[in-house]
Amino acid sequence: MFWLRVVRGFLIMANEPRDNVPLEEPMFILENGEMCRNPTEVKMSQIVLPCHANYCGELSAGQLLKWMDSTACLSAERHAGCSCITASVDDIHFITTIGVGQVVNITAKVNRAFTSSMEVGILVSCEDLFSNRQWKVCHAFATFVARRTEAGKVQLKQVIPRTQAEQMEYSLAAERRRMRLIHAEIINDLLSSCSSQTGDERLDYQDAVPAERTRVESVELVLPPHANHQVSTFGGQIMAWMENVATISASRLCNAHPTLRSIDMFHFRGPSHIGDRLVLKAIVNNAFKKSMEVGVCAEAYQGGEPLRHINTAFMTFEVLDNDRKPCTLPRIRPEPVDGKRRFQEAIARKKIRLDRKYIISCKQSEVPLSVPWDPSNQMYLSYNNVSALKMLAARNNWVLTSEKNKVSLYTLEENQTLCFKVETHVAVAAEQVFLLLSDLRRRKAWDHHYQYVKLITDSDEDDTIYRVVTPSVTKRGKVQDFILLASRRRPCDSGDPYLIALRSVTLPSYPPTEDYNRGEVLCAGFSIWEEENTFTKISYYNQATPGVLPYISTDIAGLSSSFYCTFASCSAFLQENKESLASLPTSTL
Repeated sequence: MFWLRVVRGFLIMANEPRDNVPLEEPMFILENGEMCRNPTEVKMSQIVLPCHANYCGELSAGQLLKWMDSTACLSAERHAGCSCITASVDDIHFITTIGVGQVVNITAKVNRAFTSSMEVGILVSCEDLFSNRQWKVCHAFATFVARRTEAGKVQLKQVIPRTQAEQMEYSLAAERRRMRLIHAEIINDLLSSCSSQTGDERLDYQDAVPAERTRVESVELVLPPHANHQVSTFGGQIMAWMENVATISASRLCNAHPTLRSIDMFHFRGPSHIGDRLVLKAIVNNAFKKSMEVGVCAEAYQGGEPLRHINTAFMTFEVLDNDRKPCTLPRIRPEPVDGKRRFQEAIARKKIRLDRKYIISCKQSEVPLSVPWDPSNQMYLSYNNVSALKMLAARNNWVLTSEKNKVSLYTLEENQTLCFKVETHVAVAAEQVFLLLSDLRRRKAWDHHYQYVKLITDSDEDDTIYRVVTPSVTKRGKVQDFILLASRRRPCDSGDPYLIALRSVTLPSYPPTEDYNRGEVLCAGFSIWEEENTFTKISYYNQATPGVLPYISTDIAGLSSSFYCTFASCSAFLQENKESLASLPTSTL
């Protein structure tokens, strides 16, 4: 995983830039002055011994996965008050290695609870006892499900976020859950599309390693030490066994010790119990220039019963040279039929993996203003769009700049970035506000900045792409146009707002032209909170970019109150049109 071949001294130097980065949120202070911390938080610290390490003196990836799963399970059970099982684990990207003699620190806490499942955030860091330095190893999210009790299905209590960071994770957990629920369907569609497009390619397999050589099959007997107190096999133990056969498979291709770099999101399809024979199969699906994908399958049986599918995972490995650089790998010759399908699907997964890592994993400040949109990254752009708005809304250090007739303008300056928020209340139901503001084509009825709006494509019921034309910011300048992705979200539960998130994307069919200045929106949108049945709070956010700032700069400077006029028009628009929604058939809404 984080298993780079390196001596401890070099490892310390390699991680020096991250030494001063806070690895966990400190304890918070309640109003009565009492120090407190998240009640679901569980910490584990383990010193890495030779029995935990591979022959390179690095912590075994499988051992770390077991520790991570155990810590997360204890956090989930602390919140649920009953036993829990691992349902899924999101993508894991391993940043660095942990050597013998160093300390692994794992912190897990429940970010949000749903009906009977909950998301647990897991942070892994490494500590060198001799230099007193720490650095981040990986950050993961796992989903746990509370087991049924004699009283029936467990209804989990809600998590109460108490800090800005906890509020942010609480809000983002709902978006991550949405992505998990649609992940498998979208991935299958993309794989089918990519396979059909590339299936007839003639590839040169001369001097390539036969995929059959990398095939590994191993069986494990599940014993009591491998199971929890409910006699179910630990999810971390299954992951460790899968990592073991995947490493063997990767080694057979490269004839060297491979380094596990990432594990794709995976789901446990069913439980395993004490007495099961767990059959683990692995094979290299494809070898790219500097990395390879290994597919791993876990199946279980007892006695003469048929095999039960437990899990399938895809792991990415590299081989590092003495300078810590990835080596060039041999090509692989796939097996006929299924092998060729896996070979092509691995190419598609690599593209999806890069999109996912590029769009989701990097910080918001590292994402370019306008990201190319296509069906393969649609889900991740939508996630990034909504997540960025949620993170902006979770900020608690907004400064009131001006207020007029209950329309308030707030600003937030941070890291050389200026953001603004406009807030007002309307006597219209939240769902009606959401429906009226969701269609940007109707915005020109109340926002004079929206001169022309064209719907380009309805990606799905939650995501739409528009072209918006706005006035010139100078008297003799060109008008501006924007290509905007609008992502809509209804509340996950009664405590959540309706959301309409906006960000710029690029489309090959709509390139910039000489007649328009192409503007960019990094993060903008509405957060709509239902305060009473027919009384709603509307908050509009915008992370100002050079294309947007001129429209609001005079308001921020106190030289104008055009923001009030715009949102007064918005309130009037909502009041005038709320009745029109009531007369529409439900299917049109």
